[in-house]
Amino acid sequence: MQKVDLARLTLPDTPGVYFFLGAKREILYIGKATSLRNRVRSYFTPDLIEKRSPLIVKMVNEAKTVEITETESVLEALILETNLIRTHKPTYNTRSKDDKSYNHLIITNEEWPRVLVVRGKDLTEQYTKQEIKYHFGPFPSGQLFREALRIVRKLFKFYDTAKPLGAEKSKLARGKIDFNRQIGLYPKEESREEYLRTIRHIKLFFQGKKRQIIKELQKEMIHYAKDEQFEVAQQIKQRIFALEHIQDIALIKADKQSYDNQHAFRIEAYDIAHHAGQEMVGVMTVVVDGSARKSEYRKVKINGLTDANDPAALREVLERRLAHPEWPYPQVIVVDGSVAQRRAAERILKQKKFTIPVVAVVKNARHKPVRIDGQKQIVERYQPEIYLANAESHRFAITYHRERARRRLTKT
Repeated sequence: MQKVDLARLTLPDTPGVYFFLGAKREILYIGKATSLRNRVRSYFTPDLIEKRSPLIVKMVNEAKTVEITETESVLEALILETNLIRTHKPTYNTRSKDDKSYNHLIITNEEWPRVLVVRGKDLTEQYTKQEIKYHFGPFPSGQLFREALRIVRKLFKFYDTAKPLGAEKSKLARGKIDFNRQIGLYPKEESREEYLRTIRHIKLFFQGKKRQIIKELQKEMIHYAKDEQFEVAQQIKQRIFALEHIQDIALIKADKQSYDNQHAFRIEAYDIAHHAGQEMVGVMTVVVDGSARKSEYRKVKINGLTDANDPAALREVLERRLAHPEWPYPQVIVVDGSVAQRRAAERILKQKKFTIPVVAVVKNARHKPVRIDGQKQIVERYQPEIYLANAESHRFAITYHRERARRRLTKT
């Protein structure tokens, strides 16, 4: 699909979900947007290959058209996107499939159902199928999901206690529930029937059936008004208004920040440090648009090796990093070393079905950089950033290794 093809499309400046379709109208990719017009157009900029992954570039080239579904809020776009990805499993949404680190929302099958956020890896370990009444997700962006739940909580009050309601063993736990009721975080004292109706509405909302909830509430409002219970009718009217005018400004900001993070040029550099295989550690450093992001640096203690084997250690570090899809993925990965390190990184990426280019900074006997091996276009354009990321990874790895060596000596 080319930029000229956009002229045939009507793209509104509203929230919603977009679908890239292939030659047989198969769904290649599903995404959400605060503005459908701006988001879809962003796939047809000259620097797409630099800002997005090669996989997305391939998807755009393969696509024949784009279709959209408008929503009334960004919150509903987020929920619709998640439901559609789970249903259709598009080829190019591979990062949203079967990942054990993503967040899921479950509603428990209990007398007083709880609404809980659970990591994919804990879903089957902590709960049986019989203990889960409803299940939604996965939600790839932890930041967006947290903002979404804050908004949902203003619309529907629910329990998210660590233990089933009534199973609290301490006064402190019971006091916390009472406090949360007073500040409006949990439902106020109400009948189980009313609470189960709220749970049903939460289920409908996450199924994308907001209009059905509003229709039911309108019938209730009319009923109470006819019965001259005007105060109750007014409360229901306020709930309808809140559903029809969802305040999701915080979510819009979070979505923009998440999108900007995903589309800045991110380089991740990796290095291994040890002394003859002792206290072996690995690190990840991050450079975004030419600046070091030290808050996103990560340390890894190598667990699977006892002998000096830098390529194997690098594979372990990368495998553990790729288990964190909540972190933005890089456009380039930098390794310290030569062919062995580069191939080790490429093998693990291929195994995990990632198409991220890898470059290697080759050093001389004095451990000074002499060249960068990798795609010529990337090396020429981002040479200073690659050297910066590599220098930071080497410094960070040495510092971490020395810290661990000092601790070991102190214990001895």
